[in-house]
Amino acid sequence: MKLKLLALLATLMPIAAFADGKLDSGNTAWMMISTALVLLMTPAGLALFYSGMTRSKNTLNTFAMVMGAFVVAMVVWIIAGFSIAFGTNESAMLQNVMGGFGNLMLDGIKWTDLDGFGTYPQYVFVAFQGTFAAITVAIAAGSVIERMKFSTWLVVVILWGLIVYAPVAHMVWGGAGALLFDAGALDFAGGTVVHMNGGLAGLVLAILVGKRAGYPKTAMKPYSILLTAAGAALLWFGWYGFNGGSAFGANAIAGLAILTTTVATAAAGVVWMLLEWMIFKKPTLLGIASGIVAGLVAITPAAGFVSVGGAFIVGIVGALIGFFGVVSLKKMFKYDDSLDAFGIHFLAGLWGAIATGLLALDDKNLLWDGPLKESGDRMGQLFVQFESVIVVGLYTLVGTVIVYFIASALTGGARVDAETEEIGLDESIHGEKAMNA
Repeated sequence: MKLKLLALLATLMPIAAFADGKLDSGNTAWMMISTALVLLMTPAGLALFYSGMTRSKNTLNTFAMVMGAFVVAMVVWIIAGFSIAFGTNESAMLQNVMGGFGNLMLDGIKWTDLDGFGTYPQYVFVAFQGTFAAITVAIAAGSVIERMKFSTWLVVVILWGLIVYAPVAHMVWGGAGALLFDAGALDFAGGTVVHMNGGLAGLVLAILVGKRAGYPKTAMKPYSILLTAAGAALLWFGWYGFNGGSAFGANAIAGLAILTTTVATAAAGVVWMLLEWMIFKKPTLLGIASGIVAGLVAITPAAGFVSVGGAFIVGIVGALIGFFGVVSLKKMFKYDDSLDAFGIHFLAGLWGAIATGLLALDDKNLLWDGPLKESGDRMGQLFVQFESVIVVGLYTLVGTVIVYFIASALTGGARVDAETEEIGLDESIHGEKAMNA
């Protein structure tokens, strides 16, 4: 399988870069920059985006949940997550859903080793993928802020990273023998692995932990829309590493991914703004920021596979679906997804995964194999895309329920007491208070 991937990328980069497996400085620089860009997305971008939408008495706790998730998830990733996601399992049956434990603490990987494409260090690949693992679980925090214990949340981060995220990443991206990879599922940068996965986990946790006190009757005004807008801007900036870096080199696919990311995101921002203008008569800054994130999420699985025209469609429909999830679906089913992790990440990610099968270019230079690439079978590719979202959805649903009950049992219940919730988690849990709060 690695040889197939090398052959595909050789059409997009100088063949000399692959001839003797020597490190390519350009690809190495790009992957290190991409890693830094994706890192910026969580403890800065997502943390600001979420904490600005939270009530003033919980804004520091929200920031801490995102930042805490990031640092804990990165440690878990190095200890065991990478091995489970990208290691090799001696059992062919288990290899379908998870790697082995041969690379715990990165055992067996030398600092001089190159990645599977032979052009940049394997350690850079480990760090790059670690930022994906960290942001995925952090996304779920947006559904349970203002009422989950910080201790419970950190246990969830540890268990979920090992039991849910790493196996899902393996099934989709784990190479030969992995269930959805072998089926030819297309997920360029994490529509199923990251956004569907994190968004659905958030909804499951929100339902299990229960609604916030007073929801939906009590007004829950955001602390600072400016922080949220700044967070959205940082997310967009970092997303160029998220999608562009998923081409695994400074190549033509990376250029395509960066342009399609820009187009889809801008289109989604415009659509969300116009929807609010038409329906509520006022275009809000929060709405524009939400549209931007919906567009980023939707294009993620398709970024390196679709044309510019396809990117417009992905972004426009992504905004429509995200808007429906946030404005209508939540009211319809009365669940308390605090910051709409499910409404934006899961639903837009689901659309992006399906749209990839609908709109992917029938081009032999596509980065991964699949029915569309192998035989021009678009219906076959669509079937595989549906298969991938069903498998990931079911696995995430069951796995997250298991993780929640284990974490709750280990921490004496997942929910803060009524007094803590009333006072606010900033002061009660962290002993801190946001400025002007």
